[in-house]
Amino acid sequence: MHAVLEYTYADDYLETREQYRGVHLKAAWEAVERGELLLGGAVGDGPFTGLLIFTGDNPLEAAKAFAAADPYVTGGVVTSWKARPWTTVVGSEAATPVHP
Repeated sequence: MHAVLEYTYADDYLETREQYRGVHLKAAWEAVERGELLLGGAVGDGPFTGLLIFTGDNPLEAAKAFAAADPYVTGGVVTSWKARPWTTVVGSEAATPVHP
């Protein structure tokens, strides 16, 4: 299983993120090094949504822990977040591959 962490950003996200961005990116790269975070980034034009994909022994708990400590969340850059399990079935990184 994987987990998807979805962020909704404040309208002034591009301005407010700067003071937290370095620490946020440091935490994200540390999660990558621990084997917890596969990918992360902003989605769409705006951007007002962020997605982070987690893996590992307990990806849902890793996603929740990341959000709880993320300076984007604690600093108000993110207005809401949700972590959900993602059952991946197709692709080289699929947790539960299903073939025809």
